[in-house]
Amino acid sequence: MKRTLLLYSIFLAFSAFLLEWLEYKYFIRAIPTELYIFLLAAAFMALGLWIGAQLTSGSRDGDFRVNEAPASALGLTLREREVLSLIAEGQSNKEIARSLGVSPNTVKTHLANLYSKLNVTKRTQAVRKAQSLSLIP
Repeated sequence: MKRTLLLYSIFLAFSAFLLEWLEYKYFIRAIPTELYIFLLAAAFMALGLWIGAQLTSGSRDGDFRVNEAPASALGLTLREREVLSLIAEGQSNKEIARSLGVSPNTVKTHLANLYSKLNVTKRTQAVRKAQSLSLIP
């Protein structure tokens, strides 16, 4: 990050120096202002794309590992974790029941337990909280 900022500041200093040099040589009066504006905008766009690529190029590890500490601290059962991951996939209660081979009422019970343990009231809140605790990817 420091390297990126250093390169950015060097580029800006060089650009300011170049513009001043061009003004001293009266080159600025021979070329239309619109061309300078275009060149400056193109340079900043290229610089922005380069910095964006540098900042977002971090490789992401494809292997997700469940953080067991919050799962055990909250007292989540294996079945509740399965229900939570199926919720994150966007499945309805009936679809979850079919996937797990249980009744929809059992799924509702698991959901009520999850909401209580995670201290949330909605499915989306449960998914967000589980993701922030690294319980689901």
